[in-house]
Amino acid sequence: MIHLKNFSFLARTLRRNPGMIRVQPALNLFFLRYIARFRIKDAAGHWIVHSHLPPLNHKAFGRFTRDHLLDRSPGPSHAQIGLTNACPQRCAYCYNRERRGQAMDTETILRAVRELKEIGVCWLGLTGGEPLLNPDIARIVEAAADGCAVKLFTTGSTLTREKAQALKQAGLFSVSVSLDHWRPEIHDRNRGLAGAFATALRAIDLFKETGGIQVGVSAVVGREMIRRGQVEELLEFLGGLGIDEAWLCEAKPSVAAFWDPGQVINEDEHRQLVRLQDRTNRRAGLTVNYLGHFESREYFGCNAGHKMIYVDACGEVSPCVFTPMTFGNIRERSLKEIFGEMKSYFPSEDTCFINKNFTLIRDAGRGRGFLDPAASLQVMSQARFGPLSGFFRLYDRGKRNKKA
Repeated sequence: MIHLKNFSFLARTLRRNPGMIRVQPALNLFFLRYIARFRIKDAAGHWIVHSHLPPLNHKAFGRFTRDHLLDRSPGPSHAQIGLTNACPQRCAYCYNRERRGQAMDTETILRAVRELKEIGVCWLGLTGGEPLLNPDIARIVEAAADGCAVKLFTTGSTLTREKAQALKQAGLFSVSVSLDHWRPEIHDRNRGLAGAFATALRAIDLFKETGGIQVGVSAVVGREMIRRGQVEELLEFLGGLGIDEAWLCEAKPSVAAFWDPGQVINEDEHRQLVRLQDRTNRRAGLTVNYLGHFESREYFGCNAGHKMIYVDACGEVSPCVFTPMTFGNIRERSLKEIFGEMKSYFPSEDTCFINKNFTLIRDAGRGRGFLDPAASLQVMSQARFGPLSGFFRLYDRGKRNKKA
C-alpha cells in the first residue's frame, strides 16, 4: 500500500520529469511497488525515498530516468569514490583495510568524477578512509553535484561548523555518520578509537544545525546483533537522535577477519532485517534503509561491476566498495575502458557477490587481502552468477522488446 503523501510527491515528480511517462510500464509499476515500502519525505528541500536513490526533485533523478530507464545506458548509475585512505579509526570490518598505493591528487579525483558522470553515474558516494580529511572535499562535491546526487559517508572526524556549511553550499544532499551501537564503549571498541561515539554524535548535531542536508546514520550490524534482536534497540536509539535515516548494512566478508562462513548473514537473518525495515517505515519518523533489501532478489539485486563502480583513493577500479579486487587504475587507462572490461564479467544477479564468492577471493589472494588485476581475473574465471533480480528481469525484457 502506498502512503497517501507519496502520491503527492509522485504527482509533482511526474510534472517535473514528464519523461517518466515513456518508461516501460512494467518498470514504473515496479518502482511504485518498491517505493511503497518507504515514506517519501521532504528532507531539507529534497524529495527523498532514501539516500541510495537521487532525490525525486533533483536533476540527477531526471538523468537517471533519461539515461538508464529510457536510453538504457550501458554505464553505471551509481558509484563511490575514495577521497583518502587516511582515517583515525581502525574498524575491524573496514573494506579499505588492505588497499595500498599512492593517493590520487585532487585533479585526478576531479577527472575521475567527470568521467564517472560521462559514463552515466547520477549517484555518487564519497568515502575513504575519512573523506573529511581531504582538504578539497567541498571543491570535489561542487564538481560532482551538477547533475549528480552526492552523499557523504563519514565518521565525523574533523568536522567543524564551517566545513559542514561549505559542504551544504557545495551541493551535498545527504550524509551518513557511522554509528554502530547505542553504547559508547561498544561503538568505540568496534571502531578502534576512544571517543569515536562522541565524535559521531557531535557530527550529527553539526549537520542538523547546518540544515539543507539529509542527515542519517550508517550502521554496520553483525550476526550477533541480529540474533539477539538488538538491531531494533539500535533503531530506537537512532530515532531519538532526530535524524532522517538509518542506513543498515551487515558486516561483509571483505577482509580476512571476516572470511568465515559463520559470520556471513543467512537468508533468515536477511528476512528479519527486511521485516524490521518495513515495520519501522510504516510509522512516521525515522526512515530505515537496509542495503540488503535494495539488493534483494525481489528488487534490484547485486549490481557490483554492472551498475555500480568503486574508484578507491589510489585510483584502483573495483566492482563495489566491498570487493577487494581491481580491474585497473585510472592513472593508466580510461575509466570507461576499465569499466567496460569489468562489466563483461559482471552480468548482475540476485545475490550479493562478495557474500557468495569471498572464498574465491581468499584462495586467489594467498594471504593478500587485495587482489591485483591478474588475480581478479582468476576469481572471475571461477565465479558463477545466479538469476537476475526482479528489476533486471523486467529491464532486460524491455531492452529486447525495444530492439525488436
